[in-house]
Amino acid sequence: MGLRKLKPITPGQRHKIADDFSDVTKSSPEKSLVKGLKKSGGRNNTGKMTMRYIGGGHKKKYRVIDFKRDKQDVPATVKSIEYDPNRTARIALLYYADGEKRYIVAPEGLKVGQTILSGRKATPDVGNAMYLSDIPLGTVIHNIELFPGRGAALVRSAGAYAQLNARDGKYAIIKLPSGEVRMILQTCLATIGSVSNSEHSLTRSGKAGRSRWQGRRPRVRGVAMNPVDHPMGGGEGKSSGGHPRSRTGLPAKGFKTRSKTKASNRFIISKRKK
Repeated sequence: MGLRKLKPITPGQRHKIADDFSDVTKSSPEKSLVKGLKKSGGRNNTGKMTMRYIGGGHKKKYRVIDFKRDKQDVPATVKSIEYDPNRTARIALLYYADGEKRYIVAPEGLKVGQTILSGRKATPDVGNAMYLSDIPLGTVIHNIELFPGRGAALVRSAGAYAQLNARDGKYAIIKLPSGEVRMILQTCLATIGSVSNSEHSLTRSGKAGRSRWQGRRPRVRGVAMNPVDHPMGGGEGKSSGGHPRSRTGLPAKGFKTRSKTKASNRFIISKRKK
């Protein structure tokens, strides 16, 4: 993957840093692994707007991703690396030896034609899914399950990776991208390597219109509102707005919202970095 810096022929191109999609090998998705995707426009089932600043956007289809990697001990060949509009990472199309096709989140360095495996027989090579009990200490991993058999929940976005630091009893101790060190059951699966498209964070859209293509409407600052609309609204001229907080009055910028009695707190060894 690489980045393109555009010549400023138009104002929207002046600051644009775009993806060159050099790692994508196929432009159209596999038809059998695609579903329709309905937009909500930020409305719930009664039509009430529950999320503001959502609406419009380009029509998309959902690619069905295999987060469980439960087809174990059956080798699969990487047929193509594809773009997915629903996530920041690339996806890889796998052809299994028994004829089944599946999509997975593509790890960095995965190549077309490569063979990957899942299960007890897998080796710690990029793209292979292994149990945390079998992965060597110090290995970089992603797509980590929180509960055995439920599918990957952690470390799935572009460029993300975690590290297996130690084992303690039936738990593996993992350092997550946020800096949090956490215990996860060793019977959970994880994929070797880091997630693809690591330069995604360096891209710049260049113009407001591109946000509209992605379904994001203009966001109004709380300071610019009236007192009736926001706790930080009102005042004469450009006043600062007082203590930073959300529309519902919840303090922002450093205020911790995680419950002190949350059940999973006991699995966290050290909290994320500030």
